[in-house]
Amino acid sequence: MNTTELGRFDVEALCNAVNLGLIIVDADGNILLWNDWIIKRSAIGEADALNAQFADVFSEQLSPAFLTAIKNGLTYGLPSVLSNALHRSPLPLYDNAEMQQAGIRIHQSITITPLRCRLGERCCLIQVADSSTAIRREKVLRSHSETLRLETITDSMTGIYNRRFFDEHYKIALAHAKRQSHPLSVFVVDVDHFKEYNDYYHHLAGDRALRQVAAALKSQLARATDVVARYGGEEFVLILPSLSTQSAADFAEKLRCAVLDLAIPHSKSSVSDLLTVSIGFCTFVPNTDCDPCELLHTADAALYRAKKNGRNQAVSFPLARPENKQMQVKSDLTLP
Repeated sequence: MNTTELGRFDVEALCNAVNLGLIIVDADGNILLWNDWIIKRSAIGEADALNAQFADVFSEQLSPAFLTAIKNGLTYGLPSVLSNALHRSPLPLYDNAEMQQAGIRIHQSITITPLRCRLGERCCLIQVADSSTAIRREKVLRSHSETLRLETITDSMTGIYNRRFFDEHYKIALAHAKRQSHPLSVFVVDVDHFKEYNDYYHHLAGDRALRQVAAALKSQLARATDVVARYGGEEFVLILPSLSTQSAADFAEKLRCAVLDLAIPHSKSSVSDLLTVSIGFCTFVPNTDCDPCELLHTADAALYRAKKNGRNQAVSFPLARPENKQMQVKSDLTLP
């Protein structure tokens, strides 16, 4: 568009038609342009703004970062972008009087562009966009993303982590234990005679019992690094770093008692008239040569021994005991 064509339009009307705020300040910081968008959201009329000092026109103090950006534009000709991520609401602009009274500013994205007027004087064009809609959209997308992420790592029935999350976390925890030369403990928990429970009390009661067991196990965790997950069916697995052998044994007993204290009736159990669990666990300090699966296999072998010894108990196997190798084979068998 050449100059002749531009002359067909009212520049002031163009400035007021755009859906963003436009402000121009001269080299002395005086306001030369103050469009309708700014008037509406600042409640400051054009007559009060034009030729006034930009830093003084607002009743609220402007942020030092914003004033520095304008100074750099006027003095050195440096353009600036004040993104919403770092400068959420630099100017006291509001959607309405109620928002202003409550002090809730609109979210803003601001671009400061140095200009040369016809007399050669340097000015600054300040463009203000309302980014509130973009912020709301980003929050919705982030919420949806977090929901999807949780669905991929959470067991839908019990609400605790699932096997997929545990497998990933186990790799991380094992690598950390290797680097720090700290012990790592794995606990495999199985509900005793759960098939009989399901057959007698039916599946809805079985699902409810598993949720109660999951909550009881989770309630025993005290650190962010402690993890419990549903490993499949009526089996749960926990991983805890930095426990001594005795502490791991004490913790296993706490798990067993926490489930027993639920006092869930189980009249078809040969162990107790209440729902119980058997626990196998292993604690060791991993080295660079250890097999990542060995800790889990050993805990699983200990669980087999706990069931073989009568259930409703916790059994620990140290890593790499020769008899563990036989137990690991037996632990793959389906137990009643």
